[in-house]
Amino acid sequence: IYQCDWSSDVCSSDLLNIMRFWIDLIWVPLALVLDQVTKYIVVQSLPPYEPQSVMGDVIRLTYIHNRGAAFGLDLGGPVIHTVIATAAVGLLGWMLATLPVGARLQRAALAMVLGGAIGNIIDRIRIHQVIDFVDVGFGDWRWPVFNVADSFVTVGVLLLAITYSRVSESDADEESSAQGSLTPESSPASGTDD
Repeated sequence: IYQCDWSSDVCSSDLLNIMRFWIDLIWVPLALVLDQVTKYIVVQSLPPYEPQSVMGDVIRLTYIHNRGAAFGLDLGGPVIHTVIATAAVGLLGWMLATLPVGARLQRAALAMVLGGAIGNIIDRIRIHQVIDFVDVGFGDWRWPVFNVADSFVTVGVLLLAITYSRVSESDADEESSAQGSLTPESSPASGTDD
């Protein structure tokens, strides 16, 4: 059992890190609840496959059933989609568990992806397909119909790409700085005998 003198800075820091960890994970239930509530409302109030205008032709609500992956991609049958999504959830869980304490934006981004993935897995298990309804585009040029879970996954992946590219850039900067400080003039091996 972990015992702590709560007046010490170490324990306060530990408690703060634990609280931050759980606050970062709030995206999982938020994505899940928003996804499932919006799908319930759509199923109860919209006729299937009949676009309903929200902002003219640009944004419509079109209730459809999607047997494919995100944005209608077809990677095989429903069982394969469910297995792939479940494996992805396991990978996301592992990534969350192994992130450094200070990687808060990455943790929040992974939590968004995880919440969205679980939302769509619930549909696949419950009805063997995913409920999609957000329909954007111009005339016949339309993005595949998607849902709130897909939106959380997309935003989470974009945030991950940004944070990982920033980490890569800072690693490259640190490496070039380290190499720059070892110029031939300053290197111990480059001493000259006069």
